[in-house]
Amino acid sequence: MSLDRMIEGIRRTGNPTVAGLDPKLSYIPAYIREAAFAEYGETLEGAAAAILTYNKGLIDALCDVVPAVKPQAAYYEMYGWPGVKTLVETIAYAKEKGMFVITDGKRNDIGTTMEAYATAYLGQTAVGSQMLTAFGGDALTVNGYLGSDGIRPMLKVCQEQDAGMFVLVKTSNPSSGELQDRTIDGKSVYRTMGDNCEEWGKELMGKYGYSGVGAVVGATYPEQLSELRAALPHTYFLVPGYGAQGGGAKDVAGAFDKDGLGAIINSSRGILCAWQKEENCAPEDYAGAARREAIRMKEDITSVL
Repeated sequence: MSLDRMIEGIRRTGNPTVAGLDPKLSYIPAYIREAAFAEYGETLEGAAAAILTYNKGLIDALCDVVPAVKPQAAYYEMYGWPGVKTLVETIAYAKEKGMFVITDGKRNDIGTTMEAYATAYLGQTAVGSQMLTAFGGDALTVNGYLGSDGIRPMLKVCQEQDAGMFVLVKTSNPSSGELQDRTIDGKSVYRTMGDNCEEWGKELMGKYGYSGVGAVVGATYPEQLSELRAALPHTYFLVPGYGAQGGGAKDVAGAFDKDGLGAIINSSRGILCAWQKEENCAPEDYAGAARREAIRMKEDITSVL
């Protein structure tokens, strides 16, 4: 089961974190941008080339200390087809370096359309007599608020391809409570979605007691995080909201089980922009700064486990 590989990466590195690869051109050192623009001009191709160089530097610096990366698809799609190509190449490069890849697409549809999303991001596409990989991620974030019609096609592909998913349950954004905190028959919407994850996950159980159906639960809501950890013993958590969004180590402590598993904590800007925040950091050392921040984050989180 796909998330077993993620858990093994967490154990190997002793690090329950994931680096979010959500690049903007403003995050990228000028020398990388200028080299890409010199070759391709100030074009979508030039932007995508700069991002790929930047990402590869980050992956090289992080791959032995961080078990996973999480590229957010929108940051690549905004650069059109060259950006999407860079997303594919980033996923492939991270996997070559032994990292688990969670593609953050938050896809949401039903039936054959959702099966097409699952096939694109996690599976293989039939082209004549060939079965070809389009994106090749290990897991995909999905929006389950269309119900089982949007999840069951994913389950089918995950079973076939040894892949996983993370379903939005209690998200980190300030307005999440407008819907997710509402109650139905005395139970919150987020708890109902979490219970659904437990049920869906029965079809994708792994050897460490967790299923291939994970849940996205934000660090910005520590009480709900602890509540859901107790209620969902077989559901692994992807936890955004650490760092730039205000969550700290004490906030995420409740996401973990008694063995220090059960959650993987995301940091995006904190790692990507570390070189801009670190005093006297040369732009050429952007990857070194990212590594130092990743190690600091690891030590911060493991201190509360």
